[in-house]
Amino acid sequence: MTSTTQTTRHVAVALQKGGVGKTMVSINVAGALANRGHDVLFVDTDPQGNATEGLGFADTYLEDAPHLASILADGEGDLADIVLEHEEMDVVPSNIDMFTAEAELVSAMQGRRLERAVDGLLEERDYDFVIYDTPPSLLVMTDSALLAAGNVLIPALAEETSTRALDILFNQIDTIEENFSTTVREVGVVANRVEPDGESKRMMDWFEETFGGAVPVFEVRKRVALKRAWNNSVSIFEHDESSDMEVVFDDIAAHLEAEL
Repeated sequence: MTSTTQTTRHVAVALQKGGVGKTMVSINVAGALANRGHDVLFVDTDPQGNATEGLGFADTYLEDAPHLASILADGEGDLADIVLEHEEMDVVPSNIDMFTAEAELVSAMQGRRLERAVDGLLEERDYDFVIYDTPPSLLVMTDSALLAAGNVLIPALAEETSTRALDILFNQIDTIEENFSTTVREVGVVANRVEPDGESKRMMDWFEETFGGAVPVFEVRKRVALKRAWNNSVSIFEHDESSDMEVVFDDIAAHLEAEL
């Protein structure tokens, strides 16, 4: 890939609550950026490998080393050796060994090894954006992705349970900033799978009131076309079925272009 910009911009898509469609948001934001002409690297830091599977690389998830777990745990190897080419973006896949390597990773990641590994790749290849998909937890890989990115896009459901989940995430970000003397910037909230009901309306109002214009709140409505795109291992922008949610993801991409 050949980049047309000088600076690579990094965004982690993170919320520790499961079932919010975080990986779907990650893939479609990356797809929107690619559709706008950007060279995108997608890094799947989730040991479950949902994004790896969703982008069509399920077999790679089960392969032997070298893989993301071995590179991070051992501090050896090059991400360039495991990058896969997808029709919309380049992909650093997850691997099943990331589950068993958790203890080693906890120790290794104290040195911001993910950040260094990605920086090493960027010395060899040019990308406009790096999108990090994160696990549904606040363990070592999520912390590492937040540190490497320095920016976080937050997916959440338009449900009452999101209020507590957001509080926990913000507390964790505060801890990361304090412990590593860094800043992790919230760049947007994506209210996902919004349905036309009273609870969703109340929560959308809550999102707007809570963030008060400090960051934009994007509304992604529940659409079967997004699921069908996933089933075909692409974002909605490469899928052969159009959806009105393409406009929303394009708005997110435009916002990231302007703000980062």
